Amino acid sequence: MDFTSVEGEQRYAALVRAAAESIVGLDFDGTLSPIVDDPSQAHIHPDAGRVLTGLAAQVRAIAVITGRPARQALDLGGLEEVGNAIGDAGKDLYVFGQYGNERWSSTNRRVVGPRPPHGLASFERELPRVLRRLDAGDAWIEDKGLAVAVHTRRLPDAEAAFTRLLPELRDLAARHDLVVEPGKAVIEVRSPGVHKGQAVQTLAAELEAGGFLFAGDDLGDLEAFDAVRELGRTGLPTLLVCSSSEEENALLPLSDVVVKGPDGVLELLEQLTDDAAALRA
Repeated sequence: MDFTSVEGEQRYAALVRAAAESIVGLDFDGTLSPIVDDPSQAHIHPDAGRVLTGLAAQVRAIAVITGRPARQALDLGGLEEVGNAIGDAGKDLYVFGQYGNERWSSTNRRVVGPRPPHGLASFERELPRVLRRLDAGDAWIEDKGLAVAVHTRRLPDAEAAFTRLLPELRDLAARHDLVVEPGKAVIEVRSPGVHKGQAVQTLAAELEAGGFLFAGDDLGDLEAFDAVRELGRTGLPTLLVCSSSEEENALLPLSDVVVKGPDGVLELLEQLTDDAAALRA
């Protein structure tokens, strides 16, 4: 792992000391699973279950906070089985899906969430026409139930298509009282007012966190980063981790630690586990 500053190293050391009272929050795509052309095949890193189970013994709780539907993340990550193992250690695994609209935990093992937002159905009806007009008719439309994601990764020039689509979809979303969440070759449209930062705030308050680590990889994690930084201003030990890639670097200037993709994230979590265990020995 690469610290971005001396202060980043100091924040890591402080989080190790507070590990037993800390929450570890993790994005899914690009953080626990690799970015792939077909999001339905983005299975969790093969070592993730083992690493998360080991980490759980040293921290208060672990939370996966993702833009994916919670059930999809559970299935792709085998997270129900991971939750069983973490429960055996007397700790909890949380999954917040669709940016915090949905919630699952290893204690309350069902997904709880709201109805689809008003305006989403009419947005979906208009969407194919807009995509055809912008020469992106072959973009993959993913219906998430509470949101719609338009993926440009499979198009001949994914970056150019993304650039064309983003302002147009923002306008269309606004007409239906929806908001846009851009990511890596994907534009997601959902209801306003709920974001990953709120999931961070909810967990920190409910569990009376004594520290917070969050690891993410793209623009959808900015609100979570902001929420963790705000916790840091109150005196809590915090650590912001960027899972870097060639596609996205928006989180780099905000991060305390930069690692290389899911491999690097898991290496960091293993190091945190070892350092926290050594301190408690």
